Amino acid sequence: MISAEMVKELRERTGAGMMDCKKALEDANGDMEKAIELLRERGLAKAAKRASRVAAEGIVESYIHGNGRIGVLVEINCETDFVARNEEFRQFAKDIAMQIAAANPKYVSREEIPQEVIEKEKAILRQQALNEGKPENVVDRIVEGRLEKFFEEVCLLEQPWIKNPDMKIKDLLTEKIAKIGENIVIRRFARFERGEGIEKVASC
Repeated sequence: MISAEMVKELRERTGAGMMDCKKALEDANGDMEKAIELLRERGLAKAAKRASRVAAEGIVESYIHGNGRIGVLVEINCETDFVARNEEFRQFAKDIAMQIAAANPKYVSREEIPQEVIEKEKAILRQQALNEGKPENVVDRIVEGRLEKFFEEVCLLEQPWIKNPDMKIKDLLTEKIAKIGENIVIRRFARFERGEGIEKVASC
């Protein structure tokens, strides 16, 4: 039995419509976490439709950490000035700036990584696997698996969110697109660390 309280809780947690929440809970047999997953999956389709729309508005968010030891600037775009002023959008920008400060990504997405950097990393990972005595016929599979870990470390969108490590930043982005109803793009960022100069200027 799906109660009104369950629907209300799911709506508050996801921002989805009442009927969507009720349907997700029914499909998930009342399992709240599974219902959230279903809504996120359904949100993916909505987000994909919005991805082609131009995101030319937005904000540049800053974050200073550790008494001025680390500083971050990040540009996040949306479609309208109305959303750019939206508190949820602004909180998302703050979360992303904090993520960059804490996790020190080098790129926004894996598509941004130069091919030569990927090939160099593959060569290193391959040699590591061979040095570990891994059989030649499984080395390529091992390299591909470890390359995914590399992407997770250096790409902002692939990183686990510091506030909820079960969710990646790309999942958080998709969730916000579905909830806010506009295309949102993490355009670029710069990270500074005292004594080390600029860490990275990345753009998508």
